[in-house]
Amino acid sequence: MAPPPSPRSARFVSDCFVKPPQLPPQSDHPLHLPPWDLAMLSPWGPIHPCHGRHDGGRHTLPTYVPAVVLSLFDHDRAINHDGHALSLLSVQVTELADGVFIGLSMNHVIGDGLSFWLFFNSWSEIFQAQEKGAIDVVQLSHPPVLTRWFPEGHPGPLSLPYTDDPSSFLARYEAPELRERVFHFSADAIAGLKAEANRQCGITNISSFQSLTALVWRCITRARHFPPSQVTGCRMAANNRARLDPPLSPEYFGNSITPLRTATTVDELLGGDLGWAARLLHTAVAEHRDAKLREWNQEWIKRPQVYHLDKTFDPYSIMMGSSPRFNKYGNEFGLGKAVALRSGYAHKFDGKVSAYPGHEGGGSIDLEICLPPATMALLEVDTEFMAAVTVS
Repeated sequence: MAPPPSPRSARFVSDCFVKPPQLPPQSDHPLHLPPWDLAMLSPWGPIHPCHGRHDGGRHTLPTYVPAVVLSLFDHDRAINHDGHALSLLSVQVTELADGVFIGLSMNHVIGDGLSFWLFFNSWSEIFQAQEKGAIDVVQLSHPPVLTRWFPEGHPGPLSLPYTDDPSSFLARYEAPELRERVFHFSADAIAGLKAEANRQCGITNISSFQSLTALVWRCITRARHFPPSQVTGCRMAANNRARLDPPLSPEYFGNSITPLRTATTVDELLGGDLGWAARLLHTAVAEHRDAKLREWNQEWIKRPQVYHLDKTFDPYSIMMGSSPRFNKYGNEFGLGKAVALRSGYAHKFDGKVSAYPGHEGGGSIDLEICLPPATMALLEVDTEFMAAVTVS
């Protein structure tokens, strides 16, 4: 287990290691990992909390995510390779003055964000069934598919071309000074962005999230004050399950994501309108199909490598992670609906944006944005950006 957090942050009370009373026969079989899993050996995540309340009172959240939140997660600053010694899944429950904070940490080699929330949703479903008196095995509404997908001709195991010394291919990332803030976008505001982007392009197929992403990309780039000729990019974590042919099950448990990149110059991005940027993103998403995914896997098998934050994500781009489609507020563990969602230290860098469903639902979205203090201050006075933000 990870060492307890600093007493200045949270007081460590107890810990335990949970194991099932009986293991299934196949549990001692080796689980070979495909390229999408092996590429995750260096970074740690995804890490997300569910912040539940029990006092029934009104909660006022601070403007910026306080640093104490990091101490509410186990395995802080661990990387995925540390899973050789650390637990692959950890739950830290912290009692607050007016509620409970549930911080979950999962090794990214085990699964992506969809898999993470599939597990958490299933756990909640089991709890709710037991609360209603179920004593036998609970039949999950969305049971995970545990068979890993491999490219044709490469059933595993796949070998990494590294020495026995992990330092030869691992890197521990230290985030710079960042300010984190969650911005709320109502369903009406997002619908307005989508309508405007499609109107400007004379089409109808640009999505709500592509329109919102285009807004964020433009406004963060403007706040950074890069020279006009600087190339800037926007990366999106693309779920590959439905893009393969034949497609994987929506309940495929593992990693099935790749960072999808769109790039242009600062002059072109800011010289065009919202629709121009949104159309760039839409085109990249539309072209992200079976052939490209298989090509990525074949290239990885020829030249295996693991993701490094300082190499994969450059300081001139933004990265859109997580998804507002995940069921993050529907989990119930006897505390009522969560008050808010926050994330831990993993994958925090200049330009990282995490997308959550809004607390009220209905198509609203919360974006957790990480920027240096000076850049954040400029984003907060950007008229195009703040016109779309709902300030409570």
